[in-house]
Formats: sequence, structure tokens, C-alpha cells
Amino acid sequence: MTVLNDIVAGVREDLQGRRSAVPLPEIVAAAQAAAPARVVDLHSDFGVIAEVKRKSPSRGDLAHIPDPGTLAGLYAAGGAHAISVLTESRRFSGSLDDLDAVRAAVDIAVLRKDFMVDEYQFHEARAHGADIVLLIVAALDPAQLSEFHALATELGMTALVETHNRDELEIAADLGAELIGVNTRNLKDLSVDTDRFAPLAELAPTGCTLVAESGVAGSAEVAKYADSGADLVLVGEALVTGGHPQAAVEEFTAVGREHRRVSAS
Repeated sequence: MTVLNDIVAGVREDLQGRRSAVPLPEIVAAAQAAAPARVVDLHSDFGVIAEVKRKSPSRGDLAHIPDPGTLAGLYAAGGAHAISVLTESRRFSGSLDDLDAVRAAVDIAVLRKDFMVDEYQFHEARAHGADIVLLIVAALDPAQLSEFHALATELGMTALVETHNRDELEIAADLGAELIGVNTRNLKDLSVDTDRFAPLAELAPTGCTLVAESGVAGSAEVAKYADSGADLVLVGEALVTGGHPQAAVEEFTAVGREHRRVSAS
């Protein structure tokens, strides 16, 4: 069993408990009663999706985050394009409570970062104020991916379609995804190779917004991704461990914009 399969199995098990506590009709009603999802600007200058991240399967505990809302506020003050909130509990120590806290603290778009494998989770995301949801191509068969992409759109959310290789990128393109992530982490062994990004970025469909995921330790990686065509970069570990999240978001944004302009000229 791969790491991804193991995580998904845990996600499905945990989901059953939440579904028992709040049946699907109730979560659907809660989603319908929620404020409309924010429209995500997919054509702005280079930006940072700043992540609230306590733990990871590859590195273990990363940071003590007593108040995710306060951290999100610092990200927003630094000019973050959006806030990513991990809600998977077993491997990432995230929760829907974290999502609620961040949603209450900021007015910018919020991404529910989880392993979305069931219709319930999309209504749940909307009920808790998510504007963006993650769709991992490697975790879904083509029919599920298409169904969930359509459901996210129907609920007013933007789908970040995550890819890891050429075949998955082609699937995302065929889906008509406007927001495509290229994750440089191998989900089988959790290794990261930032060199994977550039060749895949060259194959991305024209007009999509491209997100570089994983591997950012500092400005050098942000510059590298921007030079290779990234429109956004998703950063978690470097922000929660660096000690100066607002300043880091400002720095990463400025570096990315400078390199994006150079690469486009």
C-alpha cells in the first residue's frame, strides 16, 4: 500500500464518524445556508498560497499553532493570495475547526486542503466556508475526478487539480481545469525533487493558472518555480517554521513577481 492509499483509507474511516454525527442531508443544508464562496482571482500577478500546517507525514511535527486564525491573519497581512488549511487529522493534525478559525479571521479565499474522495466532503467544505478544494488526480479515477470537479463548480468553489506527472497533467487539461497544481513530491516515497516542475509546466494548457507545490525552503525555490512558469506557489513548512510568517509571505511574493516578469519578457 502506498502512502497515499494509506492516508485515503484513514480519511474514509474518519469520514464515516462525521457522516454519522451529521447526515448528508444536514450537511447539504448547511452548505446551502453558508455565505457564497469567494471568487478566486486566477489572473493576478504571482502570489503565495500560505498554508496552516502543523505536521506532515514526511517531517512529523512542524509547529505548535494554538490559533490558526491569528496565523492566517499574518499571512493575509503579508499579501497572501489565499490561505490553505489542512483538515486531515491523522497525518497532518488538521481539523475543520482550523478551517472555521481561518474563515472567521480573513476575507481572502480559503482552500480546504484534504484528500477529497466523497461527495460529503464537498458539501462539508462549503458549509465550513471553503472557497477552494483540492482534487488529487492520483487519488481519484477519471469518473470521480470529473464528478467532483463538476460538484465543486456547482457549489461555487474553485478546484485546485493536483498533478504529479505528464499523464495526470493531461487528465487535468482534458478536464478543463483552470487551476492546476504540479506537486514535486512523490506520493509513493514522499521524496521531493523541485526539478520535476519545469518540464511539466511546459506541458500545462494555455490559459490555466499553475501552482507549484512542495519543496519551498526559501526564496531560491520560489524564484526557481516562478522562472519555470508558476503563477502561484503553495508554501507551508517554510512559513510555519521560519518564525516570521508575514515577512516571509511578503518576501516570497516579491521574489516570485520579479522572476515571473523576467521569465515572461
